[in-house]
Amino acid sequence: MTTTQSTSVPTAAPSAPAVGHRIQTAVIKYGFIFVTVTLFAYFAISEPSFRDSATLLDTLRYVSVAAVLGLGVTLTMAVGGMDMSVGAVAGLGVTVAAKTMVTYNQVGTVAILAVVAAGALAGLLNALLIVGLKIPDMLATLGTMFVIQGTKLILVDGQSITPGMTQSDGTTAPGRFTEGFLRIDRGTFLGVPGSVLIFGALTVVAWVFLARTRWGRVLYAIGANPEASRLAGIRVGAYRALAYVLSGVLASIGGLILASRIGQGDVSAGTSQLLEAVAVALVGTSVLGRGRPNVWGTALGAVLIGIITTGLTIEGLPYYTQDVVEGAVLILALVFSFTLSKRRTA
Repeated sequence: MTTTQSTSVPTAAPSAPAVGHRIQTAVIKYGFIFVTVTLFAYFAISEPSFRDSATLLDTLRYVSVAAVLGLGVTLTMAVGGMDMSVGAVAGLGVTVAAKTMVTYNQVGTVAILAVVAAGALAGLLNALLIVGLKIPDMLATLGTMFVIQGTKLILVDGQSITPGMTQSDGTTAPGRFTEGFLRIDRGTFLGVPGSVLIFGALTVVAWVFLARTRWGRVLYAIGANPEASRLAGIRVGAYRALAYVLSGVLASIGGLILASRIGQGDVSAGTSQLLEAVAVALVGTSVLGRGRPNVWGTALGAVLIGIITTGLTIEGLPYYTQDVVEGAVLILALVFSFTLSKRRTA
């Protein structure tokens, strides 16, 4: 009689490449969130004033314009494009709001409608150039940017609009920024600035639109493969046009916030907003390792830019160092989105 003994096969330890792959995946997926939390913790520990709720709300208020513009850029990135005119459109919104209320003595509601209409028209111009005339997105929106900046200066004879100013015909401007309009940014609800509430509400609406509706899924499909989308019966041109019109409208809303913040028609308004808007949208592609434009990533990118700017300001660093740090963070985000993610899929 023979007996058999069962031998257990030892479980193989995870191979080094498998462990390395999991670490790389974790870095790609959570690395940028870790950077954000780490910077927040550092400033909160090193600078007690950074922990104040007023400081945190001011940080969100500061980035609200760039964040709203960044949402528009995100929509155009979803269709494989890029809107470089958002800063100019926001600046145009400031000029239109000031001219409507100060020069033409209209109420804030009329100014809001005029600004949004101007943003939609700018988006339609981009759509005509890109979809109708087949000009590449970047080149078309750069051209639009210069046209809008020049038009804005022509509208006001190259000078900022302020209440009580002497106009080119020698008369005094009859109007002013209304109190209701100024509350867009300066007002609060339950202690939260109005611009922060607008930023939050638009983020949720944009997320629902892109992630939970057929239109949003179609935009992503077009960005991934426009030819396949066309063969599937999707009206690619119409959807791309929609993305640019919505981007123009969002940029105009950013202009409303900016006009309410500065309280005058500054001809230089919006000039610096383009780079921050594009930065937060690009940074957002690295969040959770998605490697594609997404609304929550853009919002987190805006928050990160705000944390960096506020923290460095409180620590007393010169303003010009902030650009260096923001640029370094953008490069880091692009490494997460493109370099590391490509290595993972290779």
